[in-house]
Amino acid sequence: MRALFVDDEVEFLELMHKRLSRRGMDVVTAPDGQTALNLLDQAMQAGQTFEIVVMDVRMPGMDGLETLRHMKEKAPKIPVILLTGHACMGVAVQGLDLGAYDYMLKPVAISELIIKMEEAARSAM
Repeated sequence: MRALFVDDEVEFLELMHKRLSRRGMDVVTAPDGQTALNLLDQAMQAGQTFEIVVMDVRMPGMDGLETLRHMKEKAPKIPVILLTGHACMGVAVQGLDLGAYDYMLKPVAISELIIKMEEAARSAM
């Protein structure tokens, strides 16, 4: 599975890359929304795609909801799971309305995240 993780917490990105790569996943990371959109553009130009995007909602600059909006314009079928450390139903509902597959609360158990990622990737096939 090829996954794009977007989060301004570099330690989180490093941990996800390490743990998921060990499980055979191809993990690409981005520290902000604009970098994520650039990586998506580069992948699409190379004829590649991401099977799943896992993205934090709260990031400086372009937040996760705005990034989601732009991603869905470029690649509407890519499933996106939003992560938030703040249990805010309004943000979750807004994310789902914008096309997110689902949302999860941080901290998230790696096993639960993998299950959700696999479900989301299957849903896009």
